[in-house]
Amino acid sequence: MPVQIYVLGNTVIMVAFAAIAIAIAAIAGLYCWARRPDPGGQYLLDAAGARERAAQDVADRHRATLAAVVEHSEEAIMGTTLNGTLTAWNGGAERLFGYTAAEALGRPFSIIADAAHQRDQRDILDRLARGERLRYDARRVHKDGTPLDVSVSATPVTDSYGTIIGFAFVGRDIRSAKAAAERRRLIEERTHQAQRMESLGKLAGGVAHDFNNILAIIVNYTAFAAEQSAGNPAVQADLENVRRAADRAISLTHQLLVFTRGDTIQPHDLDLNASIDEVEAMLRRTIGEHIQLITKRSPAPLTIHADGGQIQQILLNLSLNARDAMPDGGTLVIEAGRATLDEHQIHTQPPLGAGTYARLLVCDTGEGMAPEVARHIFEPFYTTKPHGRGTGLGLATVYGVVTEAGGGVNVYSEEGVGTTFRVYLPLVTEPAAGAAAPAPSGAVPRGRGETVLVVEDEPALGRIVARILTEGGYQVQLAVSGPEALTLDGQEGCDMVLTDVIMPEMSGPRLVELLGQRHPGLPVLFMSGYSDGLLGSHNVLDPDIAFIEKPFTGDGLLRAVDAALHADRRTLLEESAAETAGASTEDRWRSGSTPSARSARAP
Repeated sequence: MPVQIYVLGNTVIMVAFAAIAIAIAAIAGLYCWARRPDPGGQYLLDAAGARERAAQDVADRHRATLAAVVEHSEEAIMGTTLNGTLTAWNGGAERLFGYTAAEALGRPFSIIADAAHQRDQRDILDRLARGERLRYDARRVHKDGTPLDVSVSATPVTDSYGTIIGFAFVGRDIRSAKAAAERRRLIEERTHQAQRMESLGKLAGGVAHDFNNILAIIVNYTAFAAEQSAGNPAVQADLENVRRAADRAISLTHQLLVFTRGDTIQPHDLDLNASIDEVEAMLRRTIGEHIQLITKRSPAPLTIHADGGQIQQILLNLSLNARDAMPDGGTLVIEAGRATLDEHQIHTQPPLGAGTYARLLVCDTGEGMAPEVARHIFEPFYTTKPHGRGTGLGLATVYGVVTEAGGGVNVYSEEGVGTTFRVYLPLVTEPAAGAAAPAPSGAVPRGRGETVLVVEDEPALGRIVARILTEGGYQVQLAVSGPEALTLDGQEGCDMVLTDVIMPEMSGPRLVELLGQRHPGLPVLFMSGYSDGLLGSHNVLDPDIAFIEKPFTGDGLLRAVDAALHADRRTLLEESAAETAGASTEDRWRSGSTPSARSARAP
């Protein structure tokens, strides 16, 4: 038994030593395996490290590029903490707001806002903290105190867990954009104003045309009655009052026609200084001693091409308006000079191109006007004067005269300070050919029994014309339309035709064209409530056609008929007939391309 125990003990000891030996061998084997040379495994480890370093280099370069882009961006890019402390400030922010990064970082975001807008900034930070993304325009302040208009885009900044840790702001200076937008708005406003004035002008021209027909009846029947009541002083006095009222109506109508740029004018080269000299003495008697008048002439002549009477009317209208604006006295300055306008000079009505102009300045120290009043002052019948004190045509006439002369007018006014009108007119570089026709003088010529075909669609006016011509020694055939006139001519013939221009069934030019085919060289005299300036400017009448504007007096009509009857018009009519292959006046009339045609066809 003891021997067995001994053997078992030795066996256990030997097994234990064997296990220890095996463990030591395993450890030694592992150590040797770990220390053994293995090029393939080391390469994999090195490649993994290289890839990690390359990725880090790319990320670093990306961050550097992004930082450079942010730094050199024209936009102002800023970052803040949740409480609004600046943590980022790029070069664009330095240029826009004037603070360097060293001056701005660590300071509150409110350094770029004035006191009135700091509360708005607090509201913006609160909205960003709730996760909103904002885009807005704001007024900010430069370091030197200059106000800035900026457009801002603001977003929350989050960490990898989505938690908001700050805010990012991108600002852009929009002062130039706002100025450009305001400039476009002004141009559109001026364009709309010009279109409105043109529409009002067409309306005023149509009113003046119809009114002139009525005035022609009133004036001439008044003259007839005056002749027949020569021995009755009371009736004569009453008729004289009628005549004075009619003359005032005629004056108002002419002002309307000036506004439509269709009045009969006689433009010629004249010195603006001379116009001031001619008006000055009249103004000193008119404006009153309580107003000091100062006139300043240009050192050099200012030659313009315009109607002298209309330039004087401009000066009178503006000066009288200035007088009315200074009831307690003041100073009125009239100055002539040269002015150079560039492409940015858009505040004239109508707008003018760049160049050098004669400038007529009329300035007063009166009550001034509010902006909403100044926007309407050139509209006909617009007035701020008490009832019965003004017609509302004075400044509309100024606008019409200036536009007719190819110029523009500007008004600047401040309430309680005064008003300044600047009228710009094109300068004449070369003298114009021709001169104004002399006024008629001498005895009124009479007819010798010639037959005049009168065509007038207003029956009452047609009867007046027939009566004047009959008493003036002519035989008259009266028609109220073009077709009736052709019938009368076919039956009786005529030595001359006196016709209205605008008629419903057949226009005057078309009638003359048909009569000219029957009687080459037939003398023609047109009459219309529209002026020849308006009709000629829209190609309804040729510039050389004989024309008399309504309302006319008996003497004026007889002189015009005599001049047309005895003028050699054969060459002109032959040239007109040769042009019938092209677009005739009637073609233009039928197409409705003239304002007169459109007005006549309007319901």
